[in-house]
Amino acid sequence: MTETANPGTFDVTLRENRVFPPSRSFAEKSAYSLSDLQRLRELGARDIEGYWAEAARDLTWFQKWNRILEWQPPFSKWFVGGRINASVNCLDRHLATRPNQAALIWEGEPGECSTFTYAELHRQVENLTAGLRQLGLKAGDRVAIYMPMVPEATVAMLACARGGFTHTVVFGGFSSESLKDRINDAEAKVVITADFGWRKGGRVQLLEQVAAAASFCATLTHAVVLQREHAGQLTPQVRRSFQTRRDLSVLSSLGESKVKKVDWHELMASIDPREVSRLGRPEELDSEHPLFILYTSGTTGKPKGIVHSTGGYLVGALRSTKLVFDLKPTDVYWCTADIGWVTGHSYVVYGPLAVGATVFMYEGAPTTPENDRFWAMIERHRVSILYTAPTAIRAFMRLGDQFPQSRDLSSLRLLGTVGEPINPGAWTWYHDQIGGGRCPIVDTFWQTETGSIVISPIPAETALKPGSATRPLPGYDVEVVDRAGKLVPVGQGGYLVIRKPWPSMARTIHGDPERFKKTYFSDFENGVYFTGDGARKDADGYIWCLGRVDDVLNVAGHRLGTMEVESALVSHPKVAEAAVVGRADDIKGQGIVAFVTLKKEFSVADRDLKSVQDELRNHVVKEIGAIARPDEIRLTDGLPKTRSGKIMRRLLRELATHGKVQGDVTTLEDLNVIAALQQSSDDEG
Repeated sequence: MTETANPGTFDVTLRENRVFPPSRSFAEKSAYSLSDLQRLRELGARDIEGYWAEAARDLTWFQKWNRILEWQPPFSKWFVGGRINASVNCLDRHLATRPNQAALIWEGEPGECSTFTYAELHRQVENLTAGLRQLGLKAGDRVAIYMPMVPEATVAMLACARGGFTHTVVFGGFSSESLKDRINDAEAKVVITADFGWRKGGRVQLLEQVAAAASFCATLTHAVVLQREHAGQLTPQVRRSFQTRRDLSVLSSLGESKVKKVDWHELMASIDPREVSRLGRPEELDSEHPLFILYTSGTTGKPKGIVHSTGGYLVGALRSTKLVFDLKPTDVYWCTADIGWVTGHSYVVYGPLAVGATVFMYEGAPTTPENDRFWAMIERHRVSILYTAPTAIRAFMRLGDQFPQSRDLSSLRLLGTVGEPINPGAWTWYHDQIGGGRCPIVDTFWQTETGSIVISPIPAETALKPGSATRPLPGYDVEVVDRAGKLVPVGQGGYLVIRKPWPSMARTIHGDPERFKKTYFSDFENGVYFTGDGARKDADGYIWCLGRVDDVLNVAGHRLGTMEVESALVSHPKVAEAAVVGRADDIKGQGIVAFVTLKKEFSVADRDLKSVQDELRNHVVKEIGAIARPDEIRLTDGLPKTRSGKIMRRLLRELATHGKVQGDVTTLEDLNVIAALQQSSDDEG
């Protein structure tokens, strides 16, 4: 077995000879029989519109569409004329059949647990929708959600969906600067947050970050604040306390801004019970109504606000959840992603709840307070499906087999991976140590921009090859092509593209349709979407994803633009110039290496080197968040540039990975720069 050393190149040596046949138990018990799956594949290949129309009938619509697809590349409209609500599909339609089934089971990092049935979750969502309307929100307004992984985060998302308030969820690890930028770009009127969350035994002070951002957010009027100590429960004492103040007279300003601070529970208790059903009613929304904006990094400094519709997005999320995970009412399903990422949107909230499944949520770090925390929770809550990132799997491998072996993991029946290609070594460890050799692994490929899973095994039918995401799901036209758009030979690396539209595809970049077109649809003709990833196909038609081909880093499954990190570094008063590249990391997939040139007035003696490097790392954390902290910062007198002034990051990647440059340097303006950087690498080595 050999593995790729650099996922950013077309290295085609990723192979694993063993093939694991499809699971008989899934074939016997799946909601889709093998003949059903064969029919769906044939329909999806022959008639994509017909396939997706059939998938859309699994949802509840106020009004059926009059046209399946309008396609004017790169802009699509699906289920045109249809009217729908995501909250209704995740909650209301289950009330007649499973009101007392657990919808959410939650465990906080300190250890507290709570369970919400579908009926209870519906009441919470309806009440918050009413409260947000009372604050003046109407359909089409935007709401920022900046929460820890508590049940109220799901309530907030579904309440926004219910009222037609387009939500933008901001990862709780991002700084006030990142939060401010996203609130301003989305023009959010309300931010929903918590006073703090728990992470690795410490408090993450979310409200402090909101207060720091609020003064710079002109559109923001209210901040709804959950008291973390009350997360997941509303005790009788708390309820009585809040119900005595229905007039919201306790409104106060947030920090130095004019943004009004509203306590979550006071807002919920302020609604007259006789008015809840009216104020909390679901909005009948056009299929193309923006359900959410989610910001993802790109190759420029400004994050992209990816816009997803309501109808098309839900169709993709529901169908993929059913096909890939085969969820049943008896399952306890755990996707470990934070709701601040698209995986949390599609496979913590919208997909599983639309199915009517039981979702497990956990707030904190996987090794707090002990290294067996994940496995203890699987044992305690009898989790049957686990969907996590290769980064986490590699970290658990390094901790040792003794931790999963000390727990009863027999409840597991299916494992999944998401966020980046998984190397065969991690795949087989996951299969053997966590799945006990009995659980199929669904290695899924998809992106924020695709909205839902595009390539994945279907456990009832697909033979598994460790390291391959296998085949596209029905309804997707996915290929590996060369730069001219022609299919590449078997085994040869190429560009991974989607050649026909699909319902859950991004609709645009918020406020910048031209950037949307240029970023995703300019590399190939005829409306072909370029994923930005390299891939190859083997003789069985299986797709092997090889990682990014652009300057986007994949750090622990999170995409970060090199320019975003560079912009943060250059904003430091000592920095003149910076270039950021990724290099392979056994745990995170990619680590961040920054090459920094200081301004001439700032000289650094050897004794001060570490303090300056730490200062710059901390600055990046302040500007972006902890996930962007550079693993290594190299101070240099110059960066390798072409004669036109373009920084040659390819050469810097070679330096970061191998300590020397072997590639073509003929276009360099000054060869002495490379010589100095190589000497620096030799000295450090």
